[in-house]
Formats: sequence, C-alpha cells, structure tokens
Amino acid sequence: MSYTENYFENSAAKAAARSVFIRKTYAVFAVALLLFGLVEAFLLQYQPAVELAAKMVSGSNWLIVLLAFMGVSMLANSWAMSPTSTATQYAGLVLYVLAEAVIFLPLMLLADAVAPQAIGNAAVLTAALVAGLTFTVLFSGKDFSFLKSFLIVGSFVALGLIVCAIIFGFPLGLWFSGAMILYAAAAVIYQTSAIARDYSDTQYVAAALGLFASVALMFWYILQFMLSSRR
Repeated sequence: MSYTENYFENSAAKAAARSVFIRKTYAVFAVALLLFGLVEAFLLQYQPAVELAAKMVSGSNWLIVLLAFMGVSMLANSWAMSPTSTATQYAGLVLYVLAEAVIFLPLMLLADAVAPQAIGNAAVLTAALVAGLTFTVLFSGKDFSFLKSFLIVGSFVALGLIVCAIIFGFPLGLWFSGAMILYAAAAVIYQTSAIARDYSDTQYVAAALGLFASVALMFWYILQFMLSSRR
C-alpha cells in the first residue's frame, strides 16, 4: 500500500470514528433532555419539591443554592470526564441533569403561575436557536475554540453581577437576560465546535453534558426574558 493510499485510508477511518462520536454525543444529549423534562414535570407536581422551591428563593438562600449548584456541577463534570469508567461518566451526567431540574424548579413554578405558555414558547425558541447554531458550526467547518477566553471571563462577570444582585437586592432586569442569551449562544457554538474537533472519541458523555449545560442556560434566560418582558 502506498503512502497516499495509507494516508487516505487513515483519514477515512478518523472521519468515520468522528461521525460515530458525534452521533453518540447527540443521542446522549437527547436522553439528557428527556430525563430533564421528565424530572421537571414530576417535581412540578410533587408538593415537597414545591415547598423546597419556595425555600430556595427565600432571603439569601438563592446564593447558597447557586454555590451548591456550582459545586455539584464541578463534581458532575469531573465524573463525566472519567477516563476509566463509563458508568461514572453517565453518573456525572445524571447528577448534573438532576441538579439542573432542581435549580430550574422555582423559575418553572413562577412561569407556570403567571405565563404557562411562556415555557413552551421558550423551549421552541431555544430549540430553533440551538438547531441553527449547530447547523452553522458543523457545516461551516470553522474552529470556534477562540471563544473559550470570552466564556471564562463572561462567566465571572455574570456570576459577580448575580451575587451582587442577591446581596444588595436589585433586579438584573431585561438587559441582563438578553446579554446572557447571547452568552449562552456563544457557549453552544463553542461546545458544538469542541464536539466536532476537540473531545476524544471516548468522551461523548462529557461532550453531551457540556452541550446540555449550554442549552439549559439558554433556555433559562430565554424564559427569564419572556417573563421579565411581561412585567
């Protein structure tokens, strides 16, 4: 076999393996979305969970909730990146999805009370935006890894503003939700680019978790934006 034939054979094998990885990633991502929807639907009907949601947003409790969520997120990500155990990877994904379902509960209860249609509208808009961004990234072939620095800095800025809003009691308002939708869009672009280029072929669970986190963030702030615009 000539060098040229060997090169093209290796390239074809790598492309095929990447295609399988991408399909696995989006299959796991779809399962994560389904699990989130089922858990959220259960929590909305489960009275102890409803009572917990009221306590979560009482006083400065929300700051504690956010810090706990950050801790759980880091643990879930570390599990999802486990190089030795697929079971641990899936445990990390499930842990993260459950944490998202819990932290979403107060917002979903509020939306269900004041504008039930906003939940469906936000979900449809989120799906449309994610589909458009995914198509753009995967078919453009461009590398969006340069967004990583922006996302890191943006996360610290957003967290600082959220903490200040909780401590000093001022509303972040419509502009913040709008800015965070753009941030989430950048996160989806970055994660999709990483799925196409950066993750190893065995890290499809971690890749699905990263994408799920970005999409959940977008859904959260689109729903926030819709509720804020009503007020």
